[in-house]
Amino acid sequence: MKACPCSASHSAVTTWTDIMHSPTQLAEMENAVTCTPDDTCLSAMPRKDSVVRFGISLPAELADHLDRSVTKRGFKNRSQAITEMLRTQLSDAEVTEGTASTAGTISLIYDHRKRNLQATLSEIQHRYFILIVSSMHVHLEKNNYMEVLLVQGPPKRLRLLADELATCKGVKHAKLQLTAVGIPQLI
Repeated sequence: MKACPCSASHSAVTTWTDIMHSPTQLAEMENAVTCTPDDTCLSAMPRKDSVVRFGISLPAELADHLDRSVTKRGFKNRSQAITEMLRTQLSDAEVTEGTASTAGTISLIYDHRKRNLQATLSEIQHRYFILIVSSMHVHLEKNNYMEVLLVQGPPKRLRLLADELATCKGVKHAKLQLTAVGIPQLI
């Protein structure tokens, strides 16, 4: 780092690159300042509402997998991909542990030829009608139907509904997908 143009008793950091290329400078970042041409000194530490930079170590194979995911999904860089992954993971944890009303979907794939299956699924849905906002039913290939339920309510109750539907004989696939965004109860 070079001497500060404002003649204060600290060193100036001219760019973030100066900080990011040296481990010792990165460690000193908390005490670093940036001085503008008009001799105004600004802290180089990011504000609480801005971006925080830190390093992580990954096994080479995982880093390669991350890079492929960045390219495949169209992220601009690793940071953007990791940010999205962290948000998803934290949101999932919030939904899992939370009790507030949330929105989501339950997707089912089933063989419509299975005796009494549609009646059983319908009966279950009627018992949980307060949680089901809407449903869509689509005919697929080879005697399969897809049913998607838009649901809202406490996550624990939504899981009970999804589990009850999933365990019906003839249901080939069932998935509950919850959002971390809470919605007000409809009733």
